[in-house]
Amino acid sequence: MNDLYHAALQVQEFCQQRNWRHCFIGGLALLRWGEPRQTKDADLVLLTQFQNEEQYVTELLSHYHSRVDNALEFSMQSRVVLLTTSAGIPIDISLGGLPFEENMISRASIFEYLQGVHLVTASKEDMIVLKAFAGRAKDWVDLEGIIIRQGDSLDWEQILEELTPLCELKESPETVDCLIQLRESLTAE
Repeated sequence: MNDLYHAALQVQEFCQQRNWRHCFIGGLALLRWGEPRQTKDADLVLLTQFQNEEQYVTELLSHYHSRVDNALEFSMQSRVVLLTTSAGIPIDISLGGLPFEENMISRASIFEYLQGVHLVTASKEDMIVLKAFAGRAKDWVDLEGIIIRQGDSLDWEQILEELTPLCELKESPETVDCLIQLRESLTAE
């Protein structure tokens, strides 16, 4: 796990040297806010907007190894750059451009994982939005862990304000209802 933290720190420093706005999401942020689970990669959102993505991707590919063929084409189509560090740690970088992603990066904060390893991670509320929006079975398990661990400190108004338009865009308004039901079932216990 220490290798993962150090690899994430190296990627963060790479982004910071270029003044690229970013934050970690996924398993690393979950370790901060929810129930810890095994994670083997680092996921982050890099704010590129919807312009000059190719410049970001090209620079990332010149420094890291791609995990896919036709990496530039794949990244431009999927808006995800799948990389591996020199230590063999997988890094998944989402190219962010939505207002939610910009807000998430603005709200991100630093957390010390190990002595000297401070990583910028998404807020607990933004992790709930991301997990609910993704909606996989493991995401709902992760959501339960965040809600239980963070309890009354969660800003539900912000969560619903951010999640609702994303779910409307995805045409899955039932996701908001499912999240509210999960919260009510966990707070009723």
